[in-house]
Amino acid sequence: MDFLAPTTWAAALAAKAEHPDAVAVAGGTDVMVEINFDRRRPPALLDLTRVPELREWAPEAGRIRLGAGVTYARVIDELGATLPGLAMAARTVGSPQIRNRGTVGGNLGAASPAGDSHPALLAADADVEVASVRGTRRIPVAEFFTGVKRNALAPDELIAAVWITPPAGPQQFCKIGTRNAMVIAVSAFGLALHPARRAVGTGIGSAAPTPRRATAAAGFLAGELEAAGLWESRGELPDALAVEFGARVRDAAAPIDDVRGTAAYRLHTLSVMARRVAGWAWTEYRSAA
Repeated sequence: MDFLAPTTWAAALAAKAEHPDAVAVAGGTDVMVEINFDRRRPPALLDLTRVPELREWAPEAGRIRLGAGVTYARVIDELGATLPGLAMAARTVGSPQIRNRGTVGGNLGAASPAGDSHPALLAADADVEVASVRGTRRIPVAEFFTGVKRNALAPDELIAAVWITPPAGPQQFCKIGTRNAMVIAVSAFGLALHPARRAVGTGIGSAAPTPRRATAAAGFLAGELEAAGLWESRGELPDALAVEFGARVRDAAAPIDDVRGTAAYRLHTLSVMARRVAGWAWTEYRSAA
């Protein structure tokens, strides 16, 4: 197995172009586990930890450009107030050691249906910036996941950054597992309120072949809030509305039975989580009036 260790972004892109079958490694928290258990034997590893550009984040054009090499720990410490949904998800990832190594870009590259950052990124309408020696493009995160552990990257492309708009309203994230962290989610759900455009963002994790949005459920909740004048009045969220929203989130999922939980249990937990986070987010929205 070859080991490639570029020290600049240009060198990393050139190495990927020359070795398109090389597997990129950031924190190594996913790839190295697969290698250690002999589930994967790539011909080459492309170590990106020496590329300083990937470890940077900055506000740009009203959004946050989050370098693919920014760790979960830094998201929590440096962006907890700016990107609360992603920070909530980051706090549930592994142990402190994993959060110090693992990166949002690496989580996206792995494209696991159970990736903890994915529901928050979906709810926030994030874009994934990818690059190659041919140029740079942005992919809406909802289009990035193409199958179980498959993504929209071309063979010669690498993830450069994630673009996220800081929220104009509350964000929430929760997941079900045997414990809060150090566990792969049985199911997960992210929600974002976008009051400036009267919209609701959603993200489902670990309950379909890919992370996905609950688009119909989000449209239903946003429309009911608009029809009842609740965006303006910030009145109480009716219990029946939250329950129906949860039911529609459940209907958007397509889970399977596996060692972590049954499909039926995943559907039930999604309906409960969606109902609860809608209530939490709406309470926060009302208190900010």
